[in-house]
Amino acid sequence: MTHQIYLSLGSNLGDRLNNLRKAISLLPPKVKVSQQSSIYETEPWGYTDQPTFLNQVIKAETDLEPTSLLAFVKSLETSLGRQESFRFGPRSIDLDILFYDKFVMNTPQLTIPHPRIAERAFILVPLAEIAPDLVHPILNKTIQLLKTNVDSTSVDLFQSIKQ
Repeated sequence: MTHQIYLSLGSNLGDRLNNLRKAISLLPPKVKVSQQSSIYETEPWGYTDQPTFLNQVIKAETDLEPTSLLAFVKSLETSLGRQESFRFGPRSIDLDILFYDKFVMNTPQLTIPHPRIAERAFILVPLAEIAPDLVHPILNKTIQLLKTNVDSTSVDLFQSIKQ
């Protein structure tokens, strides 16, 4: 059975843009990307004494069950050089499961939908770009409405220099 998912990607160490691109390229065939938001440059959240992030949200399909999907994205993070540090610390790549169909789960290993979506502009801005009418299954509000309740002034469209 195929499931519709939304993932957030973030990077603030190394070649941030390449880190995002590489992560997306490694998702298939287990995760088939159907839509990508623009890339945004954002201020760090939680721990602020670190470089700015590049963030993006993707819509995709997968046959993986939630815990298998989590294991898969964590293995991708490791293969792309992510090293564990402290909570909200700098990282070469971060992949988070935002939504999995309309599924709701809360275990020590995984919470779906992601528990802090409603307070994070760096997720809501790119998510609203590709899924403004998506309804949060717990809050019963659209992503567009949730976006209006956060300060998005530190979320800027990333302008990469093409040569």
